[in-house]
Amino acid sequence: MTSSASGDVPVLELKSLCKSFGGLQATRSVSLRIMPGDRQAIIGPNGAGKTTLFNLITGIHPVTSGEILLYGRDVTTWPSHRRTAMGMARTFQVTSLFPKLTVLDNVLLAIKGLRPSKFVMWRFLSSYKDVYEKAHTLLEQVDFIDRKDVEVRNLSHGEQRQLEIVLGLASDPKVLLLDEPAAGLSSGESVEMAKFLMKLDSNLAILLIEHDMDVVFDVASHISVLHFGQVLETGTPEQIHTSARVQEIYLGTG
Repeated sequence: MTSSASGDVPVLELKSLCKSFGGLQATRSVSLRIMPGDRQAIIGPNGAGKTTLFNLITGIHPVTSGEILLYGRDVTTWPSHRRTAMGMARTFQVTSLFPKLTVLDNVLLAIKGLRPSKFVMWRFLSSYKDVYEKAHTLLEQVDFIDRKDVEVRNLSHGEQRQLEIVLGLASDPKVLLLDEPAAGLSSGESVEMAKFLMKLDSNLAILLIEHDMDVVFDVASHISVLHFGQVLETGTPEQIHTSARVQEIYLGTG
């Protein structure tokens, strides 16, 4: 595997990525480079192809043409679990938490789910010492340790969305793909989500799909606008905010 120590190798690179479903071209020659520590966002109207693009990157859908590289290594045909082992993680729009279990139990299960051995609830806790230590470290890193014994169903919706991201960190990813982390959140919860994302490890690369523009502009330093499956424009938040082409897409002024 190519080392990222040089700092000039992208964590994730997409080269002319295309996906067709029958006669529908869902993504068209999408190219993207994400370096270690980058905070990038993909925005675009509904049906622009954002979720399809994530499904290609994570191996849920096979690509029609193009390449996906992780640390310079071609993973285009790899299954999802091999990409996870290489340092890729993803959250989904639909919640995947266990509501009747505690925060800590959810994190423990996420960590154990990535390991070859099975989790046996009646074994002595001391035999899972490393798993418990990792879970506590994760929760401390994101200021969630005070809620470790709270059942997930008793968390606010915003806290549950944050916890899903914590579970995504269980695999020690180098690049984290976030699929609308602010979906369904109130404006106050969205502000808290943005703060939460900005506190994550600065070496972690984040690629974000999001409709909440406040979250996007707070978190991302680079934004790509997807329209009908292709990248229409890319730039800094300020460049995107003032772009006439972007305003045409969102406001229908064209």
